[in-house]
Amino acid sequence: MKTTTTPREGLRERKRRERSRRIAETGLRLVLARGYEATTLDAIAAAAGISRRTFFSYFRSKEDLLLAWQSGIGEDLRAAIIAERPDRAPLAVVLAAAERVAAGYDLPDQIAIERLSSSTERLRASRQARYVDQENAVFAGLAELWPQAERREGLRLVAMAAIGAVRIAVERWVADDGRRPLIERVREAFAVLRSEIDRGG
Repeated sequence: MKTTTTPREGLRERKRRERSRRIAETGLRLVLARGYEATTLDAIAAAAGISRRTFFSYFRSKEDLLLAWQSGIGEDLRAAIIAERPDRAPLAVVLAAAERVAAGYDLPDQIAIERLSSSTERLRASRQARYVDQENAVFAGLAELWPQAERREGLRLVAMAAIGAVRIAVERWVADDGRRPLIERVREAFAVLRSEIDRGG
């Protein structure tokens, strides 16, 4: 029984992910073209060729649909961190991971998406929650590399500071209309962080 049901369940899950991605892509294109407030759930459902009820079986709201585009960043950071060597400094490990993720982030419409995520109070709150999730993912990755209990508080601080640097990098990248690659902004932000940590009075 297991050998016959597992492949079928895998196929079902894959189809669900593909459909979810198509709905999210359709919704994102509409929002970017019409604006967040002007784009209704009914319009997204119609453009995606689904019912409103079907939409809610994949996403709870427009916010969830937009966040789906960036929901994997935290896991990407964690995976990149645990692929690093534990003989390096934790902040250097996070920078290497952030560089790897940022290298694939200069995609069409990403700046528009970042601006959109700041356009309403609800989206700003969702973006804040996203950064908290990324911070937790970074900490989880660091804790895998350095599992000693006495290091957990320090690694938590590294995760918090590192995601703060990433936020500054993204803000500067968006404000500058992406004239310079995000990876350069990330490197600059981490350099400033290191400088301030080591700076005397």
